[in-house]
Amino acid sequence: MDFLKKGDKIGIVATARKVTKAELEPAIETLRSWGLEPVLGKNLFGDHHQYSGSDEDRRQDLQAMLDDVTVKAVISARGGYGTMRIVDGLNFSAFKKHPKWIIGFSDITVLHSHLNNMGVESIHAPMPLTFPRDAESVESLRKALFGETLSYTFSSNALNRAGNAEGIIVGGNLSLLYALQSSASDIDTKGKILFIEDLDEYLYHIDRMMLSLKRSGKLDKLAGLVVGGMSDMRDNPIPFGKTAEEIIIDTVKEYSYPVSFGFPAGHGTKNMALHFGRKATLNVSGKETILSF
Repeated sequence: MDFLKKGDKIGIVATARKVTKAELEPAIETLRSWGLEPVLGKNLFGDHHQYSGSDEDRRQDLQAMLDDVTVKAVISARGGYGTMRIVDGLNFSAFKKHPKWIIGFSDITVLHSHLNNMGVESIHAPMPLTFPRDAESVESLRKALFGETLSYTFSSNALNRAGNAEGIIVGGNLSLLYALQSSASDIDTKGKILFIEDLDEYLYHIDRMMLSLKRSGKLDKLAGLVVGGMSDMRDNPIPFGKTAEEIIIDTVKEYSYPVSFGFPAGHGTKNMALHFGRKATLNVSGKETILSF
């Protein structure tokens, strides 16, 4: 798959919740400043309950971008919920002949996982609605799109498990990975570096989802595990007794691969771009973690 160059078209669609033109204007200007030509989906600013149009409206917008050979990348305007409702209605035959970058995070985990099963890379990165949060994260997306080197060094965490790994990175939002199990969009994690993050979940939900991944065989043969933001976690009146990070490390305690917490990606301010479906190296030490492609 080719990296972008100045003059290329990038499609913007909303596969989940609705969004306004005013909310997207800063990101559209940013994309133009990179020399790209934003192409807006026909139903981008639709309004149907929580969604940016009906399921069929949203499906048609994404399908049109997948089929248009002049569009070299497609970014989802925002997340929320709704991509799972349309993925089975998409036809990827034209896309397979002319693959392009699909970009987003959170609810877009549905598309990342679906594409991973096709052997197609994608980019886990900020979406237009979140561009104003952090310039460094947006710059990492530009680097990913234009083929510049991605390498991240970040501080160690007391829960980390040291080690070195090499493998293709897969994953995304934990809740979606859990929901996609046993579907056509379920991922194979064997020999892979798994990345997970989540937002606004009860701690016992995190425990249940991690146990489900473990019981389905998705955690025992990993090359490594990278945990991003576990943001705004919730607890019951009677505390669960562990943080999200403690739940995760406890779930994988019997395995030997490296585990790193605190990668700056997810629903927090920092959301650095990751090339899903691409081989990376992971080096976890007592001092720092280095993840590079």
